[in-house]
Amino acid sequence: MKAALTQQRSLLTLVELDAELSRVEHRARNLAEQQRFDEAQAEHRAANDQLAVLSITLEDLDGQVAKLESEIDGVRQREDRDRSLLDGGEVNPKQLSELQHELETLERRQSALEDSMLEVMERREALQAQRSEALARIDTLHNDMSAAQLARDEALVAIDQARHVGGLRRTELTSGLDADLVAMYEKQRAKGGPGAGLLQGKRCGACRIEIDRGEMARISAAAEDEVLRCPECGAILLRIKP
Repeated sequence: MKAALTQQRSLLTLVELDAELSRVEHRARNLAEQQRFDEAQAEHRAANDQLAVLSITLEDLDGQVAKLESEIDGVRQREDRDRSLLDGGEVNPKQLSELQHELETLERRQSALEDSMLEVMERREALQAQRSEALARIDTLHNDMSAAQLARDEALVAIDQARHVGGLRRTELTSGLDADLVAMYEKQRAKGGPGAGLLQGKRCGACRIEIDRGEMARISAAAEDEVLRCPECGAILLRIKP
């Protein structure tokens, strides 16, 4: 197959464009902005989960507080009733002894309940502080997540734009190339490597392998418009000055 130097130059431009498009696709698959957004989203989700646990715990403590308040109120009412009976002076000695014993028991019970109430209230105060910190952290993480999402979206727009512009440029280049040359190039690319490479000294620009002396003698003797292939990788060898 023959290919004029102008065709070879255009093919080299196509090789460079395809390399750039490959880099664009690699970036799209490994988008740092997407990874940062995913991390921010995960952190935000974890912070919300932590807040939910704190809220449930606080609700449980509120229930304990209500129960303790009810029990303390009941003890106080019982104490008030017993003291009223004592102050009334209408109880016999046996009842008096029983009432006094019951009052002592009620006082101890009230003291124990109030100690429990104090402990629960201290725990509740600490959890409320943690909840406030969690809410502030969620606000910060939400802002971080929004910023990361914006950066991700802007990066995706830039990638789509690069794809669009590159696609138009590629169509323009291939339309100006010989169809058989393009077919050979695309067939080689389908194997997973570059379809063509610039010959740099004795080295193939596609596979980066140095060509042996015998093959180089054959390549040097070939006409400049002869389409040659790399003996190592099969890519089209472009023997032009870039």
